[in-house]
Amino acid sequence: MAKILVVDDDPDFVNLTRTILQSRDYEVVTAANGEQALAAMRKEKPDLVLLDIMMSYILDGLDVGREMAEDAELKDIPVIMVTSLTGARAQAEQLSDEYVPVEDWIHKPIDPDELLERIEAALG
Repeated sequence: MAKILVVDDDPDFVNLTRTILQSRDYEVVTAANGEQALAAMRKEKPDLVLLDIMMSYILDGLDVGREMAEDAELKDIPVIMVTSLTGARAQAEQLSDEYVPVEDWIHKPIDPDELLERIEAALG
């Protein structure tokens, strides 16, 4: 089964997401910040990244996404951005100059079935 990197600075979200993904036999790797995420991507070669857009350490999700897009080794890994932003602010983030190519966006709190559907779609 596919290997998924979950990047979020909220340990409760990471643990819940790990449980959901492992229930479908996905292999789960985690990172708590952007620096750890980039290192894990280079080491673990995940099939997909679930990337929180707003983290409190070093690099936020947009910075990680930009760095991935510029790295030949990482640019083809599909990304699903995870955000707690809602409404107009979230739309502005998606459409702004800060936009980073991603497969999909999902909003917190996540619905387990929706998360699994979106992951399956992103993995093809």
